[in-house]
Amino acid sequence: MTKGKEITIYDLADKLRISSATVSRALKDDPVVSKKTRLKIAELAEEMGYRTNHFARNLRSKKTNTIGVIIPRINSHFMSSVISGIEKVANQSGYNLIISQSGESVEKEIANAKTMFNSRVDGLLVSLAYDTTNINHFDVFFKNNVPIIFYDRIPQQRESTNVIIDNQRRGYEATQHLIEQGCKRIVHVTALLRRNVYLDRFMGYKQALADNDIPFKEEYLIINDLSKQGGAEAAKVIMQMNPLPDAVFVANDDCAVGCMLAMKEAGIRIPEQIAFVGFNNDPVASVVEPHLTTVNYPGYDIGEAAAQNLIDHLKGKTSMTVTDAIVLRSELVIRASSQRKAASGSLLNKSSNKK
Repeated sequence: MTKGKEITIYDLADKLRISSATVSRALKDDPVVSKKTRLKIAELAEEMGYRTNHFARNLRSKKTNTIGVIIPRINSHFMSSVISGIEKVANQSGYNLIISQSGESVEKEIANAKTMFNSRVDGLLVSLAYDTTNINHFDVFFKNNVPIIFYDRIPQQRESTNVIIDNQRRGYEATQHLIEQGCKRIVHVTALLRRNVYLDRFMGYKQALADNDIPFKEEYLIINDLSKQGGAEAAKVIMQMNPLPDAVFVANDDCAVGCMLAMKEAGIRIPEQIAFVGFNNDPVASVVEPHLTTVNYPGYDIGEAAAQNLIDHLKGKTSMTVTDAIVLRSELVIRASSQRKAASGSLLNKSSNKK
């Protein structure tokens, strides 16, 4: 079959040496066709990349002016910001969006990918789930020349266009900042290291420790789901450590805030006893007391860049082979939660005033 050619029921019929009418009935799950034949046709349809014709009026141009978006979870400030950026560019360019969430499940992600393909999206924007180990379920898009751009959580094992920030550098800077505040026992709370964003932040953390002759300790690496509850659970583990760590670098803000609140409730002084740095610069970072030092991760800009690059390709303005990575600017935003030196100076001043 020619690469990029639209697969039809006639192709399926020819391959199986049966009538196109039988294929058509089988794809509609008509009981007139035996279950065995229906299964055989369904398997071949998936293998060859057949798509149900939901958009017959666009068949001649093979365009639907629709972009698919797969996100890990929608209840995330970062992801909602990404969607806002995508939506702005898509609307300005005359494209509609189909948005689905994997719920951090590779099984759901696979189902989402099938739905997007059968919906005949012109292109796809994807941020991978926690437990996705390969991207074979997107092969049908590559085989049929349907462009995919991955953003934030990207695959490691395939050349593709990705929109990201330099997570390793930001992880390094976050850890280096804590070290410069006098911290040496720094815990890192993160998610599964199979995802690039968490692995890169962890590698930056480890490199900063090494560059400052601070040995990495396995017990200082805590892996959970990075929820607020996960942060509270991490706080219990940290507070049982002896000696007590003097800093915590968390891979997102929700978990960092959950950890901070649990520690404050237990009487831990932040940042005097334990300094904190988060990641993402969610609104909660500037509401919690003390305000949370974090890395500004521009979700809106990520969405804009991903959508614009995809649409430019769809309109023939650029080629997807020009670049394999679009790296956007990000920076450490220093607030009170990590400023131990400033906090110590404030305590000294208060002590002097009392005298």
